[in-house]
Amino acid sequence: MKAFERRSAPRYNLRIPLIFRPITEPPIPEQTTESVNLSERGVYFATDFPLCEGTPVQLLLKVPEEIAGKRTTEWRCTGRVIHVEPNSSPQGGKLGVGVRFDHFDVLGADREAS
Repeated sequence: MKAFERRSAPRYNLRIPLIFRPITEPPIPEQTTESVNLSERGVYFATDFPLCEGTPVQLLLKVPEEIAGKRTTEWRCTGRVIHVEPNSSPQGGKLGVGVRFDHFDVLGADREAS
């Protein structure tokens, strides 16, 4: 029996370098990793950095044409960690982290999207 699928946007299994930083005071240094999969609503990545559900994060990544609908663009996103699980991906990292985007800016563009 297949589990109920709650995703409302298609996921793409893409390995895209990304930078993330928990939004905290005092600030925590940026961390680098790469995506395991990505959609227009969120990203899943592997990391050794300890994150908890509900943690607000900022991410910087280059979104490919398959998702952005135009040539590769750089996005600055804010979102929240919605799940953390032990990672079994060959891409490394002890934790698999899912982040839902709350807001993003398309860098180098005059418009803002949410």
